[in-house]
Amino acid sequence: MISKAELTKHHILETVAPIFNKNGYAATSMRDITEATRLTKGAIYGNFKNKEELSIAAFKFNVKNMMVRIANHLALSDSPIQKLHLIADFYRNYYEFSKQLGGCPILNIGVDANNQNPLLLKKVRSVIEKIQGQLATIIEDGIQVGEISSDINAMIYAKRIDTLIQGAIFMTYTMNDDFYLKDSMNQIDQIINLEMKA
Repeated sequence: MISKAELTKHHILETVAPIFNKNGYAATSMRDITEATRLTKGAIYGNFKNKEELSIAAFKFNVKNMMVRIANHLALSDSPIQKLHLIADFYRNYYEFSKQLGGCPILNIGVDANNQNPLLLKKVRSVIEKIQGQLATIIEDGIQVGEISSDINAMIYAKRIDTLIQGAIFMTYTMNDDFYLKDSMNQIDQIINLEMKA
């Protein structure tokens, strides 16, 4: 059974994660947090040591939510090359989904933390490295089963695919136009079919 303290902590994160994501660390005040959660400062600090700890927990909460959705989508196929296509498919519709999170947590918090919060930036970089590592693993699995050419450098292609995704997310949000995501995901599909396929 979930304790009252765990429920309170979950409520705080669920409520505050999109606010931090949308407004950034510096622009999110304790007043924003108490008003949104309808809790006192004491109740917030009873669950989180300080605002920085809360912001890191909120970032992790948003990323976990996103990663669960991606993992569920990738579970649709056991084929490594199909998994790469499923990643492109997931991000084709990412704009609508990520709006519920207050935007893309990796992009928003990465840009925000880069100039203001070294600890939070370290967490963002760690998530990016993990995502690129998982992509590289899928590519390596594809090479092993003969679906992907053995000439492919898994990490270079993982970084290339991730860069296309993050750039497309930035343009989609900046221009309020999901053309950029949809078109870039088509480019990723072409890279998979024309450059990577064995």
